[in-house]
Amino acid sequence: MPLLATGKKFIRTVEKSGAVGIYVPSEGGFEGRYKRRLRATGYLTLFVSAPGMGDLASYFTDVHGVRPPHLGKNQIRTYFLPPFVTYQLEHLPPQAKGLALWLYDGKRLAKQELAYLDAITATEPRLKVVVELGGARSFEWQPLAEIVAAA
Repeated sequence: MPLLATGKKFIRTVEKSGAVGIYVPSEGGFEGRYKRRLRATGYLTLFVSAPGMGDLASYFTDVHGVRPPHLGKNQIRTYFLPPFVTYQLEHLPPQAKGLALWLYDGKRLAKQELAYLDAITATEPRLKVVVELGGARSFEWQPLAEIVAAA
């Protein structure tokens, strides 16, 4: 049985533009296929929730503090975590093409945050970003720069 979608156009768009906004059908399944195709091309893929990250610049490239919810009389503590993207890029396997960061529920991100995601891929060529921006009848994608310019 032949594959209906090989994903070559999607991979070319991701590699050319660096950041891509996607629209997926609500029944699901397509994003897993395209993530698998990214991995087969040689990218290390990370699947991350877009809301709740806070300041994207500090979360991705700086050491940042996290305060877990305190449950009563415990001390309020701040734990410092390494930069998420910088750490992953420093520890990439030697045979990997780069890091593909897949952000789901990206429709909650502001225009400035989407513009930052597009800009960070320009400064770091090994980083590719895929942001799920909503639903559609079929799997559709567009460079994030075009989406930000249109918004």
